[in-house]
Amino acid sequence: MSVAERAYAALGLSDEEYRRILDILGREPTPTELAMFSVEWSEHCGYPRSRVFLSKLPREGRFKPLVGTDAGGIEVNGHIVLFKMESHNHPSQVEPKAGAATGVGGIIRDIVSMGARPVALLDALKFGDARDPSTAFYVKGVVDGIAAYGNCIGIPTVGGEVLFDRAYAGNCLVNVMCVGVVASGGLMTSQARPGGSVMYVGPRTGRDGIGGCSVLASKEFGADDSKRPNVQIGDPFSGKCLMEATLEAIASGALISLKDMGAAGLTCTTAEMADAGGCGMEVDLAQVPRRETGMAPYEVMMSESQERMLAVVQAGREAEVAAIYTRWGLPAAVLGRTIEGNELVIRDGAEVVARLPVRELTHPQPIQLPQVPATVKHGAPRIVPSGDWARDLKAMVGSPNLSSRRWIFRQYDHMVGTSTVLRPGAGDAAVIRVEDWALAAVMDSCPRYAALDPYEGARHAVAEACRNLSCVGAEPAGITDGLNFGNPDKPDRFWQLVRTIEGIADACRALGLPVVSGNVSLYNESPAGAILPTAIVGAVGVLGDVKRTVGAGFRQEGDRIVLLEGAKPRDFAGSAYALEVHGAGLSGAPPPLDLAVEAQVQKVVREAIIARRVHSAHDVSDGGLAVALAECCLLGGLGAEVTIGGTDRALAWFGEAPSRIVVTCSAEVDWTGVPARGLGKVGGTSLVLDGVRVDLKELRAAYESLPEVLGL
Repeated sequence: MSVAERAYAALGLSDEEYRRILDILGREPTPTELAMFSVEWSEHCGYPRSRVFLSKLPREGRFKPLVGTDAGGIEVNGHIVLFKMESHNHPSQVEPKAGAATGVGGIIRDIVSMGARPVALLDALKFGDARDPSTAFYVKGVVDGIAAYGNCIGIPTVGGEVLFDRAYAGNCLVNVMCVGVVASGGLMTSQARPGGSVMYVGPRTGRDGIGGCSVLASKEFGADDSKRPNVQIGDPFSGKCLMEATLEAIASGALISLKDMGAAGLTCTTAEMADAGGCGMEVDLAQVPRRETGMAPYEVMMSESQERMLAVVQAGREAEVAAIYTRWGLPAAVLGRTIEGNELVIRDGAEVVARLPVRELTHPQPIQLPQVPATVKHGAPRIVPSGDWARDLKAMVGSPNLSSRRWIFRQYDHMVGTSTVLRPGAGDAAVIRVEDWALAAVMDSCPRYAALDPYEGARHAVAEACRNLSCVGAEPAGITDGLNFGNPDKPDRFWQLVRTIEGIADACRALGLPVVSGNVSLYNESPAGAILPTAIVGAVGVLGDVKRTVGAGFRQEGDRIVLLEGAKPRDFAGSAYALEVHGAGLSGAPPPLDLAVEAQVQKVVREAIIARRVHSAHDVSDGGLAVALAECCLLGGLGAEVTIGGTDRALAWFGEAPSRIVVTCSAEVDWTGVPARGLGKVGGTSLVLDGVRVDLKELRAAYESLPEVLGL
C-alpha cells in the first residue's frame, strides 16, 4: 500500500474522493498534494455538503449588497460596511482560551484583508449546563480568550449572546462577528492576476494548527480524542501590527490582491486567490519565513499559524511593501509569482512538491446526503404553576439563560475607539458611531425553537435579530449567518441544516435583506450527542442620525408603558419558563411567526424612535412579557406598575410570542397598523405586575447571579 493510500483516510478524505483525485491527476498524489486536497475539499473550506443549499440565500436588499470572499457587506453613505461571522467551536472545546482568541483574530483579518478598518466585535457563545462544574472552565477560558485578543488589538467588543444547555456539553460553540468600514472605492479584492509577485506577510510559520480545518473541524469529538496539537496560538500584538501594516500597504496602491491565511493557511490563499482571478500561481516554500526547523512541505502548506496574509503585489514594488511590514516589525518575503493558466505549482527549492489544477482543487464535487426529518415530541409541555408569581419571576430573571451578562461583558473593552454609542446591555443592539450616522449590530439565535422545527427556528432568529435592530431605531440592512450543526452524514442532522438554510432564505426575502456572508460549522457532536441545531444570525442596521437611538431601560418617571403586540402566546413550547422553572423537555411547535406583521411592528417602532416619540424600546423574547418588563426596570433603575391581565396568568406573564415590543412614551402616540395596548406607568422602586409586588433590589440580586451559579 502506498503512502498516499495510507494517509488519505487520516486526512478526512473518503474512498470516492481519493479516486477522484487519482482521476484528476492521472497519478498518485504527493503527500503535499494529498494534504492540499484534504483541506480544500473539507466542509470548512469547500462546503461540498452545503454549498448547493447556501446558493439559495438571497443576495439583494434595499442597500446595495457586496458579497465578497473573506467577508461581505452593504454600501451606505459613501462607505462600505463589511461584516462576517466565523466559528471556532472545536478549537475552543480543546483549548478554550487559545481557541476563542484565534477565532477573534481570524475574523478581524477577514475584514482587514478587504481593506476595512474593524470597528466592532460581537460574540455568540453556547456552553453546557451552567450548574455543571465543568462548564465554568470553558466559560472562563473562552471569555478570557475573547477579552485578551479584542482588548489588546484595540477593537471594542460591543455585544453578543450566551446560552447554556446540556446539549453543548462536550462541544461548546464560539461564533465571533466583526464589523468594519471602508470608504467606497477603497475595497481590496482577493482576485489575483497574472504578472504579480506573491508575497508572504506576517509572523513566521510553525506547526500549530496543522490539519485544523480538515481534521479538527470535520470530525466528531470522541471520548478519548486528543486534539491539542491542532489548536492555533494567537498573538494579539502581532495581530495589531499586521492590521496597521496591511491597511498602510493597501493605501499605498501597491497591492493587487490580498487574503488572510486562515483555515488551510497557504493552501487556502494560494489556491483560492488564483481561482478567484482565473490564473495560476508558482511559489517556493523555501522562501517561507519559519520559526521551526525541519518542516515538511505539506506541513508548511497546511499550517494555520496566526496573523499571516498572502498578497499579490505589483511587479517592481515588492521592496516598498516589504519596507512597510518591516517597519511594523513583521517579516515579508517574496514566494513566487502569478502566471497565466489554471495551474498551482508548489516548489520546495528546486523540487516540485505539488502541481495541481486550481479549479479542481477549489471546487470539490458536491456531496449529496440523505435527509430524514428529526423526530420531535408532539404537544406543548403542560405547566402547573405554583401560584407564587413573585418567586417564579425571580427564578426566571435569575436563571442562567436570562440573567445579566455583566460579568462577561465587563471584561471586554467596549469603549476603545470612543465610537460606542450604546454599550453592552444598554439596548437591544449595539450602536457604533460612523461620522454623523451610525451602525447597529446584533447576534441572535433560537436553538430551542430550531430543535422543534429548524425551519421555523431559523425564521424566528432572523426576525428577532431585525427586531432588536429596530428597537434601537436602526433599519435592518444585511445578514451574516453562522450555521452550527452536528454530523451531516447522519440524515436527521443534515435535514436540520437544509431546513435551516431554507428558513433563513425565506425570512430574509420577506424582510428584504441580503445574506452577504456566513460560515458553516458541522460535526459539532460529542459522545453525549449532537448540539441543538444552532443558526446564529448576525444583523447590521443603519441609523441616519446617531442621536436618534434609544436603550431598553425605563428612563423617565411617569412614562406610559405600551405593548406593541403583533402576536399572542398560545402555549409553552420551547419556552424559557417551561425549561427554567418547570424543567420540562422540548416538545410541541414554535410560536407562529407572521413576517408581514413582524415587518410592520418593526417599521412602526423605528418611525416612533426616529421621531423621538418614545423614550425606550425593548423586544419581548425569551421569558415572555414579565421578564421583559423586569429587564426594562433593572436596566433603567426605575420600577413600574403594570396590568398584564389575561385569564391564564402563567401564559400572559411568561408565554412567548414574536412581534412584541415594550415601549415607553410621555404622550399619546399613533400606533396605526399595529395592535397596541397600554400596560401602566413607570415609577417607584418595585415592579408591580397584576398587583404582585417585587422589590427591584430582590430582582437585581437574582439578575446578577450568573457568576455565583457558575462558581466564578
